[in-house]
Amino acid sequence: MAKRAAARTEKKQAEYGSDVIVDLMKAFDIEYAAFNPGATFRGIHDSIVNYGGNYKPEVIFCCHEEISVALAHGYAKAKGKPMVAIVHNIVGLQHASMAIFNAWCDRAPIMVLGGTGPMNTKRRRPRIDWIHTALVQGNQVRDYVKWDDQPYHLASVPESFIRGYRIATTEPMAPVYINYDADIQEDPVQEPIEIPDASRFAPPAPTQANPEALSRAAELLVGAQSPLIIADLLGRNAKSVAGLIELAELLAIPVIDKGSRFNFPTTHPLDVTGGAQELLARADVLLALDVLDIYGSLTRVSKRTRACEYVSQPSVKIIHISMNDMLVRSWAGDVQVLQPVDVPISADTSVAVPELTRICRELIGAGSARKSAIEARSGEIKKRHEAMRSKWVDEARTHADRKDISTAFLAYEVGEAIKREEWVLVNGTSNGWARKLWNFSEPGQFLGTSGGAGVGYGMSASIGAALAHLDTGRLCVDIQADGDLLMTSSALWTAAHHKIPLLIVMHNNQSFYNSEEHGIEVAEFRKRPVENAGIGTHVDDPAVNFCKVAEGFGVHSEGPIQRPADLGPALERALKVVKEKKLPALVDVVAEAR
Repeated sequence: MAKRAAARTEKKQAEYGSDVIVDLMKAFDIEYAAFNPGATFRGIHDSIVNYGGNYKPEVIFCCHEEISVALAHGYAKAKGKPMVAIVHNIVGLQHASMAIFNAWCDRAPIMVLGGTGPMNTKRRRPRIDWIHTALVQGNQVRDYVKWDDQPYHLASVPESFIRGYRIATTEPMAPVYINYDADIQEDPVQEPIEIPDASRFAPPAPTQANPEALSRAAELLVGAQSPLIIADLLGRNAKSVAGLIELAELLAIPVIDKGSRFNFPTTHPLDVTGGAQELLARADVLLALDVLDIYGSLTRVSKRTRACEYVSQPSVKIIHISMNDMLVRSWAGDVQVLQPVDVPISADTSVAVPELTRICRELIGAGSARKSAIEARSGEIKKRHEAMRSKWVDEARTHADRKDISTAFLAYEVGEAIKREEWVLVNGTSNGWARKLWNFSEPGQFLGTSGGAGVGYGMSASIGAALAHLDTGRLCVDIQADGDLLMTSSALWTAAHHKIPLLIVMHNNQSFYNSEEHGIEVAEFRKRPVENAGIGTHVDDPAVNFCKVAEGFGVHSEGPIQRPADLGPALERALKVVKEKKLPALVDVVAEAR
């Protein structure tokens, strides 16, 4: 990490309004504040580095506001608590808005702070303070934050900050935005401001499920012939993973992990992620746990026509436990299709799943016939699981003989390089192959997707996650998409400047391939030349040399790697830099798109 501006100091008396804001961040153990500097929060900036000694929070210097917010997003998912991102009035907030939307869709608890004004027009500088001041600034992001505020007096600042923190960390979690007038930040404190005891403003205890609904759910699950579990955001609470494993094992229910977080171990014999179409088609009872899109989980879609059709039976009984209905906005369609559900339960899965397991255990009782059926199902699913895993490993290994590097071989070689480490996959999956091949066994080993699918998330979020893991000794790995990095490439400078140990493996397919794939589908459907799908999507004339890009930002780099035989040695060299020098290192791998 960069050298701090000052050593830790004894608590001082706040002299300016921005000192009070820093006192609040310290009271809530905010470790870092990521920002690109701006005049409207210069008061907070000064208070962090001088009054606060650049310690809790410590400045994380970013070159763009989208990087700042995505960094806080990755930190929140890895740490389970908020980090602060600060943005410069309406221009910084507009830059940050995509990253805020990503965090909203991903239900990540981050605190975005902003500066504005002065709201007192008599104190504004000509032109610049006028065009940088909005009425009201929070309107810009109000449709995709959980709460926003703009306190109008210093005495209101503590309550505003505390309420914001509490709202962000109350399930369902999501970003909040608090905006501070430049006058509030920069004016001297006239009367001492008391910072309340943070422990008395903790978020409420998790919401338990309705007992009758849980009993109905348990009866359906215990009586099912072919039950199936689909989990999505359940793993945001690490303790929930153990509860899901216990329930799945009790009833021998196969589990599909949708991947918004780590929900279920890839090594568990009941894991059927990546090969469960047949099981979904014959399921008679389906338990969805924190699934953001149940309809999408039950259907398949034609990329050519956008038409969807159900894979599941019309008669399948659906149970859904989530807090989804507690956080709804109408501006964006992240509410998804309204899927019929037989037993809808609003509850926190961290407490509802263990109680559901307890009721199921009581219903099973000592009945030998029921237990025999469960044991038979367990054996069948285990064979399916082992066959799938073996097939995937064999397929990936055979790709070593190819001329070019496949996505399967990329994931396989990275897995081989890190298998003796305590690792965390902070971003990317090599088109799903990492989950197929790696042993995901511990909660938090995979942080999931970006939520809002906004390009530009990966590198910044990976830095934030690596920050969260600085004291854990875990190796953080980012399988980084090339198009995504092109959006926010200066995040590499932040990683180098703050000396963030992070293994960055470029999945460089030299294309914005998602769009290219759509172009191919449309062209084939319309009987037009598919080779033109590369126009406006290929990034190969000239090809971007990500090694030189990384070196330009001060990051150790390897590559471009184009032959399978060269990949393993390059990964070993980069891994040595990350482990021994505690620095970021990038391996540019030119790999196939699929």
